[in-house]
Amino acid sequence: MAVKTPHQNVTFDSVDGEAHGYLAVPESGRGPGVIVIQEWWGLTDHIRDVADRLAAEGFVALAPDLFGGWITHDGDEAAKMMSELPEAEGARLLAGAVDYLLGREEVTSTKVGAIGFCMGGGFVLNLAAQQGEKISAAVPFYGVGQAVPDDYTGVKAAIQGHYAIHDGFYPVEDARAQEEQIRRESGAEVTFYYYDADHAFHNDQNPAGNYKPEYARQAWQRSVEFLKKHAG
Repeated sequence: MAVKTPHQNVTFDSVDGEAHGYLAVPESGRGPGVIVIQEWWGLTDHIRDVADRLAAEGFVALAPDLFGGWITHDGDEAAKMMSELPEAEGARLLAGAVDYLLGREEVTSTKVGAIGFCMGGGFVLNLAAQQGEKISAAVPFYGVGQAVPDDYTGVKAAIQGHYAIHDGFYPVEDARAQEEQIRRESGAEVTFYYYDADHAFHNDQNPAGNYKPEYARQAWQRSVEFLKKHAG
């Protein structure tokens, strides 16, 4: 059964009203901004941990809550929650998150990076397409869902993708075609990495048990280096 998380750390304005999220700030108190976009489970401890890990690398990381506080560990319920989030509503909330992060005094960058997983990977690409120059780096991990764009002409960000060869949700052939489409339509720097793993291999708390520590570490190191280069 879905449960509601007991707290949200920050609130910000979006087109549809007040939104919530988790903000992680580095020990220095300042740094470039990165948006962290959740999987279909909600704003879980794992996603908060991703934000904390980015803060430890010197970023100011904001994980917006796309489900209004609801989380689940049931796959069928997660799929239902994802399907009930209109792509346009999620895009508007994330646009508000970008403006909020850029407006915080801790953020030293004039553009932000974005990283997301599963449903959040789809929204990362959507955010890069709709926000243009505001997004300097986009890192989708096995992005799926209704938010995956049909058109990438608006993308100005450098893209680094992390996809699984044995992904049952998003076949590797589709990921390779997407890589070429982004490169062709955006003209941006695009690099996709492919791992001998299944969907959600980065999530060490995934109920499906697809976590692969070696590939997770490799993908994370690549992502951090990429964000430091393009979002720093």
